[in-house]
Amino acid sequence: MTTTKTLIMSALMMGASSWAVAGSDSGFYVGGSLGTASVDYSENDPDIGEVNFDDDDSAYKVFAGYNFGLVPFLNIAVEGAYADFGSQEGEIANVPGFSIDSTAWAGFGLVGFDLGPIGLFAKAGMFSWDVDFDTPLGSVSESGTDPAYGLGAKIQLGSIAVRGEYELFDLDGIDIDYFSVGASFTF
Repeated sequence: MTTTKTLIMSALMMGASSWAVAGSDSGFYVGGSLGTASVDYSENDPDIGEVNFDDDDSAYKVFAGYNFGLVPFLNIAVEGAYADFGSQEGEIANVPGFSIDSTAWAGFGLVGFDLGPIGLFAKAGMFSWDVDFDTPLGSVSESGTDPAYGLGAKIQLGSIAVRGEYELFDLDGIDIDYFSVGASFTF
């Protein structure tokens, strides 16, 4: 009976130790993702009335970061990214021919919790954006810096992680929602 208890306890301890390190691969990582960026803008302009612009397009992101791995089950990381949100087209005040092309450089702080190979994370940071507005009357370019937020989940398989994310970029009244699936590799 003592041998059986010893074997069971040994198996549980080995399982617990592998669960503690699974998914908490610390160090430098790089990755990319593909997804859909949705631009939503609405305003009540006194000259032209209600303005609504809502469209989506394919988008991509490349990123690099460092996971500090200070505490088991908890990931604390910093991440930088470049995102191209594609080109959204639509009409404003029943006038067609409007489009928005936007890109961004972003810096985030991430906090994640690992449940074995599956992890959940949240991030917050700032992004520097460039937007080109094409209108029937010409083009306008603008840029700025605003806050960004995100939530995600990952499956960690050794040094490779598959991630699904939702990120919100709020640039001066224009909301860009970015849903993506990607992968990262930790060195």
